[in-house]
Amino acid sequence: MFINKFLRLIFTYILFTGCSSTQDCKEGINLLPMYGKLPKCAQQVKSDNDFLAHADKNFADRKTAALSYVDLGWDYFYKNDLETSMKRFNQAWLLDSLNADVYWGFGNLLGKKNELEASIHFFEQSLKLNPDNSRVYESLATSYGHLFEATKEQNILDKAIESLRKANTLDEDNPRILAQLTAAYSYFLQKDSANKYLNLTDKIDPKAVPTEVRELLKQK
Repeated sequence: MFINKFLRLIFTYILFTGCSSTQDCKEGINLLPMYGKLPKCAQQVKSDNDFLAHADKNFADRKTAALSYVDLGWDYFYKNDLETSMKRFNQAWLLDSLNADVYWGFGNLLGKKNELEASIHFFEQSLKLNPDNSRVYESLATSYGHLFEATKEQNILDKAIESLRKANTLDEDNPRILAQLTAAYSYFLQKDSANKYLNLTDKIDPKAVPTEVRELLKQK
């Protein structure tokens, strides 16, 4: 009887201390933007401090170091190594939480995972810090566009177009942006705006607007 009770106490102790350890040191938080804003265990805090000390030793300042890790984040992103990309963007955020491109990176990574509403949040955060990056507006429009494809809600298409128009204001002669505006307006019954942007695009790059969009514009 006493032995059974003792064994139950030992089992309970192991169970709860094991859970506490797991909760204190969550795995995989470096695969979440901003580490998921989750509390870190002592080991993770030490790892962060070691990383920051390394950056302080090897870079002029942390803002400069953050730029380097943002570049690494994009390198891995375009290699489609999304996990390593997220790790590098998280390190950049650790170095400089006011770097607008970090949030742009987070948004693109979440967009790749089809977490569209979360990606929109990070694009908006990026634009609050730097409202002059036309490519972030393009990324924002892309997420709204995919969300529109899923929902067919007109207000979401309107937001995609608004984002593209802001991108166009910042980068007027970019055929990629003009082509996206052409495609976005092709969903409207009145296609005057679509044809306007089609003509503008064709003057710069006749190959920028896909054939299927051109065919759609021919329909009444």
